Amino acid sequence: MSMKHGIQIIIAALLLTMLLTAPMLSQTAPVDAEQAEYTGNALPLEVMAGNPYHIADVAEEASPSIVYIEVEWPRAEAMPPRDPFWDMWDDWFFSPRPRMPRQQRSSGTGFFIDETGIILTNQHVVGNLGDEQTITVIVNSPDIAGEFEAELLGADAKLDLAVLMLTDDSLGPFPVVPLGNSDEARPGEWVIAIGNPYGKQFEHTVTVGVLSAKGREIQVPTREGQIRVYENLMQTDAAINQGNSGGPLLNIQGEVIGINTAVHAQAQGIGFAIPINVARDVLDELIETGRVEHVYPARAWLGVWYLDVTDDIAARLDLPDTKGIIISDVIQGSPAEEAGLRSMDVVRRVEDKDIHSIEDFASAIAEQEPGDAILLNVIRDGRAMFITVTLGDMPAQHRR
Repeated sequence: MSMKHGIQIIIAALLLTMLLTAPMLSQTAPVDAEQAEYTGNALPLEVMAGNPYHIADVAEEASPSIVYIEVEWPRAEAMPPRDPFWDMWDDWFFSPRPRMPRQQRSSGTGFFIDETGIILTNQHVVGNLGDEQTITVIVNSPDIAGEFEAELLGADAKLDLAVLMLTDDSLGPFPVVPLGNSDEARPGEWVIAIGNPYGKQFEHTVTVGVLSAKGREIQVPTREGQIRVYENLMQTDAAINQGNSGGPLLNIQGEVIGINTAVHAQAQGIGFAIPINVARDVLDELIETGRVEHVYPARAWLGVWYLDVTDDIAARLDLPDTKGIIISDVIQGSPAEEAGLRSMDVVRRVEDKDIHSIEDFASAIAEQEPGDAILLNVIRDGRAMFITVTLGDMPAQHRR
């Protein structure tokens, strides 16, 4: 082969290589995220690929607007003990302790929606006791940081929404996180949750996932024997834990599209948020009047605190199995107290329904109406007995 032919082959090979690699080069060309146009609520995938720090930018921008909330309020009755057997040992070996008033506490997350210091959060974080409770808001922004007192402007238990305002009107302006449009949010788009899971130790935790679904309905049992029903929720796989309640669920543009409120207890990666449009519809009414004008359905009320029967509890009480719930405390003046229920009673059956867990018990009570007389199968001190309780209507202070 002549030198001329060899050079021609080399040139042809180089041209072929350039032709084959040209499409690949065009596909991997960097994208300018700031100049790219949005095609909807979510950024195009090529924009995400071109700017891997966009989520971090959203979190950094929103974080100063997000606060930690601590609430404390008095109770006339004692708190449910961590271990009910401490009270049992006191009763057996010492004189009974007087029931002294104690403080009950809750905590969660919220976010500023107005520069004057108005905060949106969940009602179950702050309750609805007004002046009887103390609300402390911890702000952590570059310009304003510290602990500040807040007052409850309005709350709605059915929607699980509450609006707070810092009492010191000399403070501000506060950083505000913009509100988006939850109706336009689409399943599959990126979402960001920011909150305080398990308290101040993990404050301003950022988690990322997708909007998994919309229009979900869930039921959450409470220890007062109630079922809190949530409707039209947004489902996400962004990690949400206790303490995230009231925090924002953000879209990739940094807008709030939901208020993180609940998790599925038996699953991993299933959390729920109230659509922000639900809050938008009632915000003015909550701020101006303190409430949303709709009629609450009556709720049957027993008035006890209770726990699952564990293997350890069953062994200590010489129970045949872990069926039922154990009452850890009875609320003073409640239907349970009037009927003679006591701490350490094990309720194994409500009417014709066997009880195997606190969820079973909450559901059995929620199926009743105020004024209904129900028959409880109870084990007390190793003896089985039947106790009839006439249920009442749940007082406002226990609708948490």
